[in-house]
Amino acid sequence: MDIIFLGGLEIETIIGIYDWERVTKQTVVLDIEMAFDIQKAAQTDDIQYTLDYKAVSKRVISFVEASQFLLVEKLISELADIIRNEFNTPWVKITLNKKGAIRGASDVGIIIERGER
Repeated sequence: MDIIFLGGLEIETIIGIYDWERVTKQTVVLDIEMAFDIQKAAQTDDIQYTLDYKAVSKRVISFVEASQFLLVEKLISELADIIRNEFNTPWVKITLNKKGAIRGASDVGIIIERGER
């Protein structure tokens, strides 16, 4: 299986459990890997046979910007479901980085994988 990816996608959103987090947007950084068979696209040079990463990024940005989850676990799980279901990918790996969430740590977050490669 081939992998199509988006790296370093920065999105502002309301995320967190503390009072200040419920009113102040924070930046989450997403790295997304998606399994997709690109053979037909490579043979035909036709975008209809591949995973349109621009469409994926627009959907992800729209969803994350509009969301207001308490936990990054909920956000990342919902994203995985959207990508797998709406873009017909059998497997997705998402890294969500909530930079600055912990004093002294440059990075903090979650990595999940859903589906089969």
